[in-house]
Amino acid sequence: MNAIEIKGLKKSFRGMYALNGLDMTVPVGSIYGFIGENGSGKSTTEKLICGHLVKDCGDIKLFGKDYTDAGIRVKVGALIENAVCFPGSSIYMNLKMQCLNLGIQNSEEEISRVLKIVRMEEHRELKFKKCSLGMKQRVGIAMALLGSPALLILDEPINGLDTDGMKIMREILTDITKNYNCTVLISSHILGELEKIATHYGIIRGGKMIQELTAKEMESRARVFVSIKTQKMQDALKVLQKKYSNVRLEDDYIRVYDEEDTEGIIKYLIENGHIANEIKKNKVGLEEYYIELMSKKEE
Repeated sequence: MNAIEIKGLKKSFRGMYALNGLDMTVPVGSIYGFIGENGSGKSTTEKLICGHLVKDCGDIKLFGKDYTDAGIRVKVGALIENAVCFPGSSIYMNLKMQCLNLGIQNSEEEISRVLKIVRMEEHRELKFKKCSLGMKQRVGIAMALLGSPALLILDEPINGLDTDGMKIMREILTDITKNYNCTVLISSHILGELEKIATHYGIIRGGKMIQELTAKEMESRARVFVSIKTQKMQDALKVLQKKYSNVRLEDDYIRVYDEEDTEGIIKYLIENGHIANEIKKNKVGLEEYYIELMSKKEE
């Protein structure tokens, strides 16, 4: 079963389509990285799934049922943009008020549960306005997790976080899917971080899905290359371009694409008067794969 199935989804604003026939499939138990440029339709899609907007046409199914089904709506938790909290109230009181809004009976037990998930047990009495950005994001996730949702939708939750904050967020999201039976849909521009946790990807452009693939499929499609540093980079670049079809100077390295024979490259450089100070095999990561894909013209 899939957590989300979308077919032919359209949504327009003042005659302009933000989504124009979007198809999307999010498997149960996945961390689905939702990727696209600003204005591509990511936030609109998330808001439609959450019921914050009304679609023009198309189908949205959650766990096999229509997304408007009352029994399904309670299975969805979301943090869209920023956590909405009372700044002068403690983290605990904000969660308590949300429990009352949701009609959660065992609020004390539920608050303790979600604070443990987001690593905030020791800060329950801290006023929300005194929280760091990372802590505020975690409080927002805690609020979204109240009631044990089966689907969690997060819009840019790691933007602006420092290294420690992003590490904690990765651990939390991985924990949610592995130990709490929750599927996560997450949009982010920080593709290097997303690559560390996502199991599936959806790449959107101009309101349409241009590619969906698993992390394993992305890795298998990613191009391999050999990175090289020499004392005379420009001269070595010209030498390598004579033999290899795709050689570029990028990020202070000479990159020989679609080539894994490091010994052959070293030998060829030596024969032509160059010694490699550094040489290593690499694979194109998510960010480079995304940039390369987006640079292609639409068919």
